[in-house]
Amino acid sequence: MSLENLGIFIDGQVMADANLATIDVINPATARPIKRLIRGQAAEVDAAVQSARKTFETKAWRRMPTAQRGQILLKISEAIRANEEHLATLESTDVGKPIAQARNDVRTTARYFEYYGGMVDKVLGTTIPVRWGALDMTLREPYGVSAQIIPWNYPLSMGARGIAPALAAGNCVVAKPAEDASLSLVELARIAHAAGLPAGAFNVVTGYGQEAGAALVRHPLVSHVTFTGSVATGSAIMKMAAETIKPVSLELGGKSPNIVFADADLAAAAAQIARVIVLNSGQTCNTCSRLLVDKSIHDTLLEQVLTKFDQVRMGDPLGGADMGPVISAKQKKAIEGFLATAEQDGATMTRHGHPPEDSNLRDGFFVRPTVLNNVRPQHRVFREEIFGPVLAVSSFSDEAEAVTLANDSDYGLNAGIFTKDVERAIRLAHEIQAGQIYVNGFGTGGSVEVPFGGMKKSGFNREKGIEGFLNYTQTKSVTFHFKTE
Repeated sequence: MSLENLGIFIDGQVMADANLATIDVINPATARPIKRLIRGQAAEVDAAVQSARKTFETKAWRRMPTAQRGQILLKISEAIRANEEHLATLESTDVGKPIAQARNDVRTTARYFEYYGGMVDKVLGTTIPVRWGALDMTLREPYGVSAQIIPWNYPLSMGARGIAPALAAGNCVVAKPAEDASLSLVELARIAHAAGLPAGAFNVVTGYGQEAGAALVRHPLVSHVTFTGSVATGSAIMKMAAETIKPVSLELGGKSPNIVFADADLAAAAAQIARVIVLNSGQTCNTCSRLLVDKSIHDTLLEQVLTKFDQVRMGDPLGGADMGPVISAKQKKAIEGFLATAEQDGATMTRHGHPPEDSNLRDGFFVRPTVLNNVRPQHRVFREEIFGPVLAVSSFSDEAEAVTLANDSDYGLNAGIFTKDVERAIRLAHEIQAGQIYVNGFGTGGSVEVPFGGMKKSGFNREKGIEGFLNYTQTKSVTFHFKTE
């Protein structure tokens, strides 16, 4: 079977050099190849960075009138919406998520460009009265070339989460999507430039992390790095970035708890708990994959959660399924390894949902929603991120024990609290070590306005919202001296 090569995007155009090595793009629902990615190396990364730096230095983007720059980002947002079905189909096929979830991702992607497009002309400095005879003002300026290393679970929306504010601040971008899911990012770059973005402002190099990703981080003309992924890779990126002293923003996943107290609306809690595990087959960094439940309601709540899981229909992501496959054979094997460990540790495992019946999907990387009950803090599945549709259940006796269990983690990305006691919710929001706290619900509905990031090994710095925009600027102080007579 002859497969089309998906080109890298450099200096405003797709480059599909037939002489370069390639990587097969696998459809996770069928385990069959559908395209080939260019396997970018240091030479391709250098070409992309040089293009981005040239565009930055020639002032084709950062010195553009702010209103005009904002209008281009708004046009990109409109173009994304106009291409919703095309982009959603690419994302659904490439990642394996249901088409309805992929459409929501496309809408979130458009919203990032819309939100930050409206922020371009609102980059405000301050004036500081130093002393009589001197006046200081601060400027917020772009870094230069922003490297964006993007994960495979939400390529479009998580890519736009960093690309849009970086561009809005006046930076130029080189993105390296994950080799498991790159289709939509190359298409996003094409759409953005067709909407008026200058050549070189947004480049995409596909390839492996240890090749293209490492070359990008180490490149001396890259001024800022944003990475989302594993702790091990994040640590390696920090070390590489330290070689040339460049700032890094890291979002490194989590092992987040949902804490359910006896006074909670159990039906609402069960629906939310099941939803977040099924969402993108549990491959979401801020999924609350640990359920901490009051002993007095443990059985009642768990029964309701299991009922929800039993209703899940797995199948073709483009065919209306509730849940698709996980991203790869490697990921499926890793999840199954966690489950085997959990049983050895004494956890009780039950699998749920309806596996796909379509013979075309028999080799797909499907993992049924799985519940691990009686999980203890010393168990591996309590402590490590599984990144699959697996819920680890533990119980607590009182509020103090719930907080202890919630914080007994190397991660600190987010936490959910289900209770009707407002004072308790406020107490726990202060005491739990996490970057986001959700009370009686999960997430913010795709909101781009709310800052997002972690504590502890979940990373540092914030994306989304105004803080996410400021993350792509650096402060310069300018002091004026004037005669006092």
